Amino acid sequence: MIYFKLPFDERLLSVNEQNNTKAISFHSYNGHSVISFKGDIFEIDPVEFKNTSITNEKLTDSTVDYIAESKEEYCDTLQQVITVIKENDLPKLVYSRRKIFTDFTTIDYKESFENLCDTYPNAFRYLFNDGENAWMGAFSEVLGKFNKITHEFETMALAGTLPVSEQWSEKEIEEQKPVTNYIHNILKNYSNQIQQSETYDHISGNIKHLRTDFKTEIKPGDLDDIIKDLHPTPAVCGIPKEFCNENIRKYEKYPREFYAGYITIETEESILYFVNLRCARLYKDAVHLFVGGGITAQSSPEKEWIETELKSEAVLKNLVIS
Repeated sequence: MIYFKLPFDERLLSVNEQNNTKAISFHSYNGHSVISFKGDIFEIDPVEFKNTSITNEKLTDSTVDYIAESKEEYCDTLQQVITVIKENDLPKLVYSRRKIFTDFTTIDYKESFENLCDTYPNAFRYLFNDGENAWMGAFSEVLGKFNKITHEFETMALAGTLPVSEQWSEKEIEEQKPVTNYIHNILKNYSNQIQQSETYDHISGNIKHLRTDFKTEIKPGDLDDIIKDLHPTPAVCGIPKEFCNENIRKYEKYPREFYAGYITIETEESILYFVNLRCARLYKDAVHLFVGGGITAQSSPEKEWIETELKSEAVLKNLVIS
């Protein structure tokens, strides 16, 4: 079962599972796992969905042998990460954590998903359960958008995070610049005509990011290679990619699973790729929230902890709990 809404589109969609066409695929961060929903995409009657019951009682028990980091543990590890960044003169490295929420008896995921959709109208929003894995999320970072007719390809550089009311500091501005440069350099390998926007604020619920848009025209046969080059972007990994991935495996206390991976949706006109952030894995007895941040030499562990707490609210504050 999967339910989803596209950005700025309030139609509730699903997949009918009546053929072998891959309509939606979820790719894990490390690329080793893929969950696909096959069939034709169709619109669901809102009244029919209103009468649907989706609760945690229908999910599997958590079997993860993992204890979430305390604030002290997180800050201690992050200080080690900052030392690595300074010693190796890295522009950015993304460090994340898993927050575990268990303070509930029942969660109504139908109503929770509706809340999430209302809160993030500009995001790709989804809720799925394939019998073994259940996830919910909403995020608006586009890894890629390919128009099958015009061969136009779009992507974005999204980095830096602050509460909406705060002003950007040098830390966030310097964090976003290498992401923009990284994406521009990849696109140059496939096209010599790249349109790049000015950097501007991208609002996502209670927080904002810095965003730069890109648009170009590519050969259809190059699409898979571009996606492989882009993922994982500096926004979820860091620069340089291989070195940062090595240190993510060294310092993070858990596997990322489908967090910071990407989602593919194919329609008649286009192929869409969304980064899977602001997401949670759902269990009968727990909700595992995945949150991270771009760490630079200027980062403060205390402020980074607060940022991850803010990001966890994207899902947590929309849960309907009893």
